[in-house]
Amino acid sequence: MSSKPKPTGRYPVGTRTFTVYNTRKEELDLKGDSMRHIPARIYYPAPVDLDTGYVKAESLSRSEAQGIRKVFMIPVNYDKISSDGSNEAECYIDPPFAEGEKFPLIVFNHGYFSYIEGNSYLLIELASHGYIVLSVGHPYEAVSTDFDDGTYILADKSLSRKMYHPFLGGLLAASKLVKMKGTLEEQAAAFDVFQNKYCTFIKHRVDEWIKDTAFAVDHVRKTMADKIDFTNGIGCAGHSNGGAVAYSLCLNDDDYTCGINIDGGLFGDYKDKTMHKPFMQLSCKDNENVVTRGYLRHTAPAYKVLVRDMKHMGFADIKYAMKPGATVGKLDPDLAHRYTCKSYLEFFDCYLKKAKDKPDLASDDVITVTEFAPDTEMKG
Repeated sequence: MSSKPKPTGRYPVGTRTFTVYNTRKEELDLKGDSMRHIPARIYYPAPVDLDTGYVKAESLSRSEAQGIRKVFMIPVNYDKISSDGSNEAECYIDPPFAEGEKFPLIVFNHGYFSYIEGNSYLLIELASHGYIVLSVGHPYEAVSTDFDDGTYILADKSLSRKMYHPFLGGLLAASKLVKMKGTLEEQAAAFDVFQNKYCTFIKHRVDEWIKDTAFAVDHVRKTMADKIDFTNGIGCAGHSNGGAVAYSLCLNDDDYTCGINIDGGLFGDYKDKTMHKPFMQLSCKDNENVVTRGYLRHTAPAYKVLVRDMKHMGFADIKYAMKPGATVGKLDPDLAHRYTCKSYLEFFDCYLKKAKDKPDLASDDVITVTEFAPDTEMKG
């Protein structure tokens, strides 16, 4: 594993986990006798003069390493990375919050078959710059879902066959979709046809992940209200399927005031709805066509940040554990991390902290930035 990026903000970062135990039926449990309990991890600003005697968290648990081997066939050796220090995260377990301040909340959902810490380098960076970040877990749909009592649920790999139905036809249709030429409207319409024909399972899971998120956020509201600045609402973000969740939350829930989708297809029924909150799509070339809905029917700024030489998995931490290539892209992982973090900080500093009038983002040899002006004629 390559050396991990260090956070650049003024705050040391603390982290803690919790599990929301509830009575909602777990529909993915084939035995049909369990409830869907929701685990989560928060990253938060600790005191600037934090005593470094606090223990650092792990980047990856033993069960998550097992899940990565099971789902992706990547041979992660938990014992080796733990003994050589490369499994040490740049955050501390359960220190106090920075005193005398409240911080905005960003809610983050991981990708399908990822895990709570799958984008931890980004989330730690955000916390170091004065955000509280809540990362929500999703049982059976993460490589491993770890609960506070020490139990865990490994991914149900059979769910991958439900992402497209019929599977082969869906794969072929997806391949055609990402190569399609046409206007934004034509691409959005083609995506709707595709998702309604092949992806009803994933559309449904977006709705279920929204329920998961609501449980976790409700817990945070009750237990950390004195730490969070809700003045400008809540930010939402996510990678892949988690990005689709962020779009839906921003579109439909007044509590969420701005959001970012990292490279996730915008699954859901949005044809006649209008986005009234600032939203950003951070994408690789492969998936440009599955997010064009986000550039249509909006009365607030919409941003497209296209990252060159990137692949879908290159937006996650795993890029530091793999060689450049077909899975994570050819872009240097440090550059990929730096531009992802810059995009997030510029966007949320503007629309969640209200610290600036406009994100300072411009096209260069790594990213292409497009801002779509609000359509003031859209009413509903």
